[in-house]
Amino acid sequence: MSSPARPRMTGIGRVLVIVYAIMALGATGRSFVQIVERFDEAPLAYTLSAASAVVYIVATLALVFAGRRGWYVVAWVAIVFELVGVLVVGTLSLVAPELFAHDSVWSFYGRGYLFVPLVLPFLGLWWLATHRPAARQTTPDTAAVAS
Repeated sequence: MSSPARPRMTGIGRVLVIVYAIMALGATGRSFVQIVERFDEAPLAYTLSAASAVVYIVATLALVFAGRRGWYVVAWVAIVFELVGVLVVGTLSLVAPELFAHDSVWSFYGRGYLFVPLVLPFLGLWWLATHRPAARQTTPDTAAVAS
């Protein structure tokens, strides 16, 4: 007897993963070029670009595997970190522009990325909140083992 098919990510979840993957690629490429070519010009901004790239990579992977409980928690942590990062860096780039000699991915709330970094974590958190992984059902056999 075959096992039931695992539901695949569809609709907005799939679009969300694609956008996160694009942001991961864009932020990784940007930070790599910035760090290799001009790190001494704006180390804070370029380090923040690299940090955002890591966050986007982790968030992409976590959203893909969010059906597994551990990855679901990782997705929450990564996307909350992303939201805090874009809000803090965006605000600092407005009130203390001298800290950012050059833009990072999250500078001015992601202005260089059409404000996608500002909107994306809200969509990600909404998706996670509305698509919780199913709780594992307890059968009499597993209940006996658990006790």
